Amino acid sequence: MISNQVLQNTIEGLKGIARVELCVMDVDGREIATTQDLSQCSRAAAEFASSPADSQEIQGYQYFKIFDDQQLEYILVVCGSGEDVYMVGKMVAFQIQNLMVAYRERFDKDNFVKNLLLDNLLLVDIYSRSKKLHIQTDVPRVVLILETENEKDNNALELARAHFGANSKDFVTAVDENSVIIVKDMSEADGGREIDRIAKSLENSMHKEGIKNVRIAYGTVTNEIKEVSRSYKEAKMAMDVGKIFYDERNIIAYNELGIGRLIYQLPIPLCRLFISEIFGDKSPDEFDEETLSTILKFFENSLNVSETSRQLFIHRNTLVYRLDKLQKSTGLDLRVFEDAITFKIALMVVKYMKYMESYEY
Repeated sequence: MISNQVLQNTIEGLKGIARVELCVMDVDGREIATTQDLSQCSRAAAEFASSPADSQEIQGYQYFKIFDDQQLEYILVVCGSGEDVYMVGKMVAFQIQNLMVAYRERFDKDNFVKNLLLDNLLLVDIYSRSKKLHIQTDVPRVVLILETENEKDNNALELARAHFGANSKDFVTAVDENSVIIVKDMSEADGGREIDRIAKSLENSMHKEGIKNVRIAYGTVTNEIKEVSRSYKEAKMAMDVGKIFYDERNIIAYNELGIGRLIYQLPIPLCRLFISEIFGDKSPDEFDEETLSTILKFFENSLNVSETSRQLFIHRNTLVYRLDKLQKSTGLDLRVFEDAITFKIALMVVKYMKYMESYEY
């Protein structure tokens, strides 16, 4: 159903062109959108709705019926009489009727895309409905997910639709209150770099509209419409894994998740067992801030003692002392590659466990 605000904007624009007053009423004669108070026409509009005529002139006003899929939906009232006013009324009624068809088609496509993403369609239904809705089935597409920090920000969906354009081959929808889903046509795009450029362009568009804290994740390109749900699941995983392990990045791709993707798919009991086997009752994130910052900087510099001590502004021997102390308490020597890998994975596992615990509650 087309919104009253859209109807109001439409008839105001048409009034500016035609220079006549317009009013859209429901079948009971109640005003829905108007450029002038024509409540005096309510009774006549209701009577006209029940008549067999499609248009009629009554006491200086022109009345027109507007149908939606053969169902009477609105009565258009045009102020004035004569051939010119009649032609204006016919054109306005035609414009509103076409607008309703466009909105209904978008609504149908929107429902189809939602069910496609959520795997709610049988394979035969996917192709039959695609044909009915004139959606190509064999073009490359990728799914992007947009999340804003404020979950109640209702502007994100409409802003995303405006960004990609109402008449494009892309689909912009939402399957929940927290995120906007974009199914992007990649027929004219050039691989992963182009997807990243599209994501950055969307981020910049949101920033310009005052939505600053934006996260965007995307899956891999699919070549068949039946595979779009896979790209959506990949984008969802990328969004979650990005929040856990790459929270400094606003844009994250599924094929850039690395070991984070593996850890994300581990069951929590197995994670607890892993931490217990290595650290016993301790947890690798329970060390003091100085020790943790030393460890992270050591990893950043690929286990290079000299470079790490330089960046931490400490003597090399001080760093060695801290690493020796850590080795005594954990049994892991971070200067040994195998031990460093074990500790790094343990830190990521703990981060994942904490995220899942906070998510559950």
